[in-house]
Order: sequence, then C-alpha cells, then structure tokens
Amino acid sequence: MTESDGPDGLPARRLLLVHAHPDDESINNGATMAKYAAEGAHVTLVTCTLGEEGEVIPPELAHLTSDRDNTLGEHRIGELAAAMRELGVTDHRFLGGPGLYRDSGMMGAVQNERPGCFWQADLDEAAGHLVAVVREVRPQVLVAYDPNGGYGHPDHIQAHRVAMLAADLAADPGYRPELGAPHAIARIYWNCVPRSAAEEGFAKLRAAGETVFAGIASLDDVPGVVDDDQVTVAVDGTGYVERKAAAMRAHATQIVVDGPFFALSNDLGQPVFAVEYYRMVRGHQSAGHADDLFAGTEV
Repeated sequence: MTESDGPDGLPARRLLLVHAHPDDESINNGATMAKYAAEGAHVTLVTCTLGEEGEVIPPELAHLTSDRDNTLGEHRIGELAAAMRELGVTDHRFLGGPGLYRDSGMMGAVQNERPGCFWQADLDEAAGHLVAVVREVRPQVLVAYDPNGGYGHPDHIQAHRVAMLAADLAADPGYRPELGAPHAIARIYWNCVPRSAAEEGFAKLRAAGETVFAGIASLDDVPGVVDDDQVTVAVDGTGYVERKAAAMRAHATQIVVDGPFFALSNDLGQPVFAVEYYRMVRGHQSAGHADDLFAGTEV
C-alpha cells in the first residue's frame, strides 16, 4: 500500500522518530513503525549515536566493546539496517551522519566528558542537523523522549532536547533558510508506557514461569512509565509484533528475545509490548481517535 498525495510527491502521512541509540527504536516503537510503513506512510528514523559504549551480550562478539576493539558502533550500523528491513522502514539516518556524535555513558560516567560524545554536543549545531531532515521530510508527527529521556540516560535526555529545539527551529522562517522551507510539525508525542500496561506485562512474565533469563526486571526498568491518564494514543501493533520482535533480534549485541519477552545485557526479563503508547505534548488530538497518531492532521 502506498500514499502519494503529500507535498513534493511524498506520502500523505509522514512520521519522524528521534532515538538515541540503535535498538531504542525497535524496543519503543517497532510495532508502530512497522504498522505505518505497511500502510504506506513515510517513516523516518533519526538515530543520534552509534551506541559505541554499549555492553555486548554474545560472548563471541565481546571483542567489539569500547575497551577492546572499539568497533561496536560500526557493527551496530549493520544491526540497525537489519532491524529496519524487518520493520519495512527504508528511511533511517544518523544525526549529522554516522559517527558524528559518539555514544555517552550513563549519568556521571567518565565517557560523558569525552569531546565528541553526544552529551557534550553543541545543542544548536545538533538541532540544525535535525532541522534539515524535518524540512526535507515535512512530517506531521514527531515522536521523541520526555525531558528525562525515559530513564535518565544522558543521550536520551540530549535527544529530547535536540528534537524539541529542532521542531521549533524548523518552523522559523528566519532560521537557516538554506536548509529548506520552514515546516511546522502538527503533533509531537513522547514515548510512554501506562502503569497498568507495564504491570500487566510483568504479571504475564511472572505467570509464564521459567524463561531463558536470569531474573525479572522491575517496573523502574521500563522507560517512560506514566499514570494511565497521561496516555493520549495507544497504537495497536498486535498484527506487527512479530516484526517488532524480529527487529529486536536483529540488535543481537544488545537484546535477547524469548517469545513475548526480552532482556538487555542485565539478563532481566521484560515484556515486549504489542501496543505502543504515546503522550501528546504539542498539537490537537482528534476526538475518538486515540489509536492513531495521524488522525485529523493535514497534508
């Protein structure tokens, strides 16, 4: 299915997602991305770093880490490309180009002081790279993190700041006209998970009994958990959850998937959400359309 009645021959519906590292997109939005791509929307992913500082799960790939061969970032470019093939997404980019901004560590880590890491990036410069994408793709919908980045990782916080600033700058006719005509994004959503859905997911994990994982994560390990009344849209990706799981498996250095559950390098199980949730922070949501990020937006 394709759409072709948008500006400059673009599909009528255009979704932009901004993520910090390869694998964040599949965990948070994999079903959403697969659903809209299959329906003919133009889905654009911008990833801010290569995830060079990540831990590595498979022992045979342990040599990739930053304290050994330091080639994990290059490897994760391939993992992200494979994940996007599983989701049917053809437009995926790195902010400013692959490797421009290096992965930072967790809050307080020594890596965060390294020149060139994303946490140290000049915010205006980084946002300018994203403005160019916004003005090219002209999305109606932007999906980003909340101000805490979901769970406090410096790169996630920085990705939030860059996305929100770029949305403002892209709409400003006076800002860098050489990057294209101004474009105002109609709706901005932040990733979230309603507390009830997270609790239900963990209840199913506990009820499943024995899994391949060493233990079970806690609610605090799920980024962006909010009270249910803060959720604006719930995208039912049940028909695409297998594609989401396949995309997550493609990030093999970072994720192990076991049926409807997964674990990161801590080997603690979490639910794979087939329904993905969003909190609208800018724009107007059409009444009766709490299942669609686009309903009521204009071309």
